[in-house]
Amino acid sequence: MPSRLQILVLSLAGFASMASMRLCDAMLPALGASFGVEAAAASGAVSAFAIAYGVLQIVYGPLGDRFGKPLVAGVAAILCGMGAVGAAMSTTLPMLVLSRAAMGAAAGGIIPLTMAWLADRVPPGERQVVLARLLTFTVTGMMAGSWAGGIAAETIGWRSAFAIMASGFVAIGALVFAAAHARPVPSHAQLSLLARFSSVLSIAWARHLLSVTFAEGALVFGALAFLPVLLHQRFELPLSTAGGILAMFGVGGIVYSRSARWLLHRLPPPRLAIGGGVLLCASFLVIATMNHWAWALVASLTAGCGFYMLHNTLQACGASLSSTARGTAVSLFACALFMGQSAGVTAAAWLTAHGWTSWWYAVAGPALLALALVFAAALPIAKEPR
Repeated sequence: MPSRLQILVLSLAGFASMASMRLCDAMLPALGASFGVEAAAASGAVSAFAIAYGVLQIVYGPLGDRFGKPLVAGVAAILCGMGAVGAAMSTTLPMLVLSRAAMGAAAGGIIPLTMAWLADRVPPGERQVVLARLLTFTVTGMMAGSWAGGIAAETIGWRSAFAIMASGFVAIGALVFAAAHARPVPSHAQLSLLARFSSVLSIAWARHLLSVTFAEGALVFGALAFLPVLLHQRFELPLSTAGGILAMFGVGGIVYSRSARWLLHRLPPPRLAIGGGVLLCASFLVIATMNHWAWALVASLTAGCGFYMLHNTLQACGASLSSTARGTAVSLFACALFMGQSAGVTAAAWLTAHGWTSWWYAVAGPALLALALVFAAALPIAKEPR
């Protein structure tokens, strides 16, 4: 079992990774104003991060298996800080989008490798509970990033937010190096890149799981990216308030992570996943039809709880796909999630540009419930890790 210090340091890195991912959500109107474009056009700062995050999983998984997952995660954290410096210094929207892509490319090596490293050292029966505890930090990072982005846009400015993020990543990267040392490379680490991916993708259950994860990422994160914009445009809420409402999604995630052990002792994984789909469906339908912004507070909270009920079940399955190439397996899982996110943000941006933001929530809610039902029905075919 990993030590508490190792878990804490890697969890802090996960916190920073998720904060950087969601930092621009509530900033979009301010970014658009700064560069003279609409908020939907500035959404490239969100989708570029997600695309780079997903694509670079092809690199990070095998690197983690070969050189040690904590070592690669520490390097990634420092590189993410360098990308944040570029974002703070951006003078044009394309420069900002490129810097955000660099941040996403680096951040992609943090959370998936942390998950894989924990899964290597935690017995299967405790794995979902431990991953749920890691969610406390990653969800808090998501919540802090969303809220801080809105507050920074209205107070110290969005450039200062990226400068603070840069210093945080450099410090966390140094802590990772100090607390989580690389271990001897096992013999299977000499497998070729193609052999690692083939060993995972040859499993039918893996292909099904990755497809479900892609769809989940598209539907949920497409909705999250434009909730502050919807609240700002429909109810004229300040960006800081809209970002705070979005942060309730993270609170819902924390509620789940703190009650995960209790829930997992009472609900088998298929029912937990379906429960998450029900909460997501109800929450997104409320957002689509709400006539007062206060409804978004409750809906964002319940959506966060529902998402992590579903996603934590997917995570546990992803971490158990392979024991000989676990870093590669978890990185493929993350790749599917964030490539789905980039597709969802792009589609939601198009709807927002045409004034149809509410339609995304009206469609995504029932679609997520259907997705949870399909996933739950397939869960019994999952095999033990190889």
